[in-house]
Amino acid sequence: MTRPEAGRTEATGAKFSLKSMQNARALSQLAVRRIASGMRPGMTHSQAHDLAMATLQKLEMERNWHPVVIRFGEDTLKTFREQSDPASVLGEQDIFFVDIGPVWEGHEGDAGDTFVTGDDPQMHACAEAARTLWHEVADRWRADRLSGQALYAWAAERAQAMGWRLNLDIKGHRVCDFPHAIYQAGRLGDFGLCPATGIWILEIQIAHPTRPFGAFYEDLLMEDEAQPDNGTAAAAELVAG
Repeated sequence: MTRPEAGRTEATGAKFSLKSMQNARALSQLAVRRIASGMRPGMTHSQAHDLAMATLQKLEMERNWHPVVIRFGEDTLKTFREQSDPASVLGEQDIFFVDIGPVWEGHEGDAGDTFVTGDDPQMHACAEAARTLWHEVADRWRADRLSGQALYAWAAERAQAMGWRLNLDIKGHRVCDFPHAIYQAGRLGDFGLCPATGIWILEIQIAHPTRPFGAFYEDLLMEDEAQPDNGTAAAAELVAG
């Protein structure tokens, strides 16, 4: 891939603002934490979805650019486009993840994380491993300027070394001022150059090697790791409100 081709793949709209991307990122992360804090054993997918939508509306999102996805138990192994089992219920000893794609200030957020009900040590380890692997891959991007393809190749090797299996059907994607879909940028894991800051979502989905569950974590690749995960000033104002 040439740099001009990368320019088309990494195009943004006239209203694009890195500050607005950071704000959407912070609010998305806040929303995921709030949704997770409201989850309880016995909840159905429908109830979890209603909780997520109510949380996002309270945070004054403008719209969703992709549907809310919440997976319980074995469904944590499924990819984005697969349907969850509508009959599944969150258990007392269970694992679940939340994946949201809201829009604030005309810019696309995207955040996902995995949580555990109960004290199953392997479930807790799986959730933490997805976060750890995400940060290790992001650090390789910052330090070594690897291409998207190389990042996911390294992620697969690292996941195996950690004792997990990386799902390479999940390879990240573009975001920007809504809608990024018009650029048909493809997947991060297929991108042949070093991805630019603030417009790519790194997705990590891993599976337990023998048990039927997995974990998911995603976040915006940002050159400046100092950007706080707890939210920008706008997010803080909404919390205070």
